[in-house]
Amino acid sequence: MRRLSALSAMVVIAIPAFAAEPPSRYGTDAPELAHLGSYSVGVRTLHLREPAQADVLKFDAAHGGAPLRDWELDVELWYPANAPPRAQPVNYSASYLSEPPAPPLRIAVPGIAVRDAPPAGAGFPLVIVSHGWSDDPVAMTWVTENLASKGYVVAGIRHGDPPITDRSTLPEILLQRPLDIAFVARTLQSSLAEEKLIDPDRVALIGHSTGGYGVLTAAGATLDPTGPTSRLVPGGLLRPYARGGALEDRVRVKGLRAVVALAPVGGGALAAWGAEGLRSLGTPLLLIAGNHDRSVDYATGARAMYDEAVNAARYLLTFEGGGHQIGKNPAPPEARARLWDLDWFEDPVWRHDRMNAIEAHFITAFLDRYVKGDESRAPYLEVPIVQSSAGTWPQTVAPTAYDAYSPGAPEATVWKGFQRKHAEGLTLLWALPAAN
Repeated sequence: MRRLSALSAMVVIAIPAFAAEPPSRYGTDAPELAHLGSYSVGVRTLHLREPAQADVLKFDAAHGGAPLRDWELDVELWYPANAPPRAQPVNYSASYLSEPPAPPLRIAVPGIAVRDAPPAGAGFPLVIVSHGWSDDPVAMTWVTENLASKGYVVAGIRHGDPPITDRSTLPEILLQRPLDIAFVARTLQSSLAEEKLIDPDRVALIGHSTGGYGVLTAAGATLDPTGPTSRLVPGGLLRPYARGGALEDRVRVKGLRAVVALAPVGGGALAAWGAEGLRSLGTPLLLIAGNHDRSVDYATGARAMYDEAVNAARYLLTFEGGGHQIGKNPAPPEARARLWDLDWFEDPVWRHDRMNAIEAHFITAFLDRYVKGDESRAPYLEVPIVQSSAGTWPQTVAPTAYDAYSPGAPEATVWKGFQRKHAEGLTLLWALPAAN
C-alpha cells in the first residue's frame, strides 16, 4: 500500500512538471524542423494606436454612419536575442471567457523568452501573427517563440475582440481584422526597420481562424464587394476595402513573401472573397486544417481555398480527424477542470503538442523557403505522396537508426524530416501557380 501511495504521489508531481514545459519546445517525436533554432529569444510589448476607426457596433442606421474612435492594440514582439546568462524566462498570462456564468479563466503559459533582452542582430524577416476571435497571442507561443529562435522577428497582435459568446459582434471582426493586420505591418515595417531590427521587404503573415481570414485578405485575396461578408457589415463600411474599392490598398501588406492560414474563416456561407478574390492571391500560401473542423467547414473552407488560389504556389496540410483548435498551445493546467475551458485549446482526437510540432516543422520549411530564399527546404514541402501513412523507407536505406529522420525522395517516400512510424494521419497537397 505504501508503494502504491508513493507511486501516486510521483504521478501527481509529474503532471504539473510536464504541463509546465514551454509550448515552443518539442519532444523527441517531433519532425526535424520543429525543434528550436540557435538563437535565444527576447520579448517586448508594444502599444499601438490605430486612429479614426469606424465603430461598427455603434452604426446608426437612421443617420447612415458610425462614430469614429481610436483603436488600441498591444503587440507582443518576439525576436532573436542575446539573453543574459541565467536570465529568468517570461511567464505569460491571459484571460479567457468561461462558460457563463463562471468568471473568466486566467491562464499562465511558461516561455523561453527573456523580457526586454537585447537583440542578437539586424535585418531579420518580420512575421505578423493574428489570433482567432476572443483569443490572445500568448496562446500561440508554440510558433511565435519557435520562429524567433530561428531568426525571425514575430509580432503577435492582441486584437481586443468583442466576446465570441455574442455572435452579433461578428461585423466588427470582419471589418477590423484585415485593417489591424495591415496597420501593424505598416507601423512595424517603418519603426523596426529604423531600428535596423528587420528587413521590411521580407514579411510573412500567420493567422488562425478569424486571423486566417484577416491574413488572406491582407495578402491579396480581394474581398467580394457584394458577397455575404460585405453585406454583414452594416452601412457598406467594408465595401471601400473590397475589390475595386477606393481603399482596397489599405488592407494590403507590402513586402509580403508568404502567408500561413490555420483553420481559416472566410469560406462557406461567408464567401468572403469568392473564387475571383482567391484567384487574386499570388503570395505563396500554406493552409493547415483539420478535416473534422466543427467550427469552420473544411470542404468549403481550407480545401476550397486551396483549389481556388490557382495563381499562388500553395500547400494544404490536413490533420485527418482534426478539429478547429490547431493554432493554439496545449491546454494549460488551469484549463483542464472544465470541458468548456479545455475546448479553447485541445483537439478531441490529436495530441496537441504533436500537432504543434508538425505545424512548426512545415511552417519553418515554408517560411525558410519563401521568405529567406532557402531552396533546400523544398523537399520538405513538395512531398512525393499525398497520404503520409503510405510512405515507405527500406531498412537498407541510410540513415538506419531507429530515431533517424527520413532523407525523403527518391530514397524514401516517408515524408522528409519525419521519423519511422511517426508520419501518420496527415495529407499534404501542393501545386505550383497556374501558367499565365
